[in-house]
Amino acid sequence: MKKDDCPEGPAVPIKKSITPEFLVSLEDGKKVKMLKRHVMATYRLTPKQYREKWGLPRDYPMVAPNYAARRSELAKANGLGHSGKAEPAPVAKGKKGKQTTV
Repeated sequence: MKKDDCPEGPAVPIKKSITPEFLVSLEDGKKVKMLKRHVMATYRLTPKQYREKWGLPRDYPMVAPNYAARRSELAKANGLGHSGKAEPAPVAKGKKGKQTTV
């Protein structure tokens, strides 16, 4: 489907396209968590092209707010996002096993 194939106006009002749990595509009204993936796969539009087409601001979200917050919490829990040098992994100390010669 080409970007010119959709109706003249958005499928939903722009103000109602952002909810905490999902975003609503202005192209087809579909509720999605990751709008970038949907419009790229379905309409071959980049986020920039999508925003320009519908006259959206540069900071219009491409991911549902609650989904982004959950992913951020998971990343922080896994130690991602810390700047600077990582602490070296502790060296395992233990008994050496018997070495056999062949």
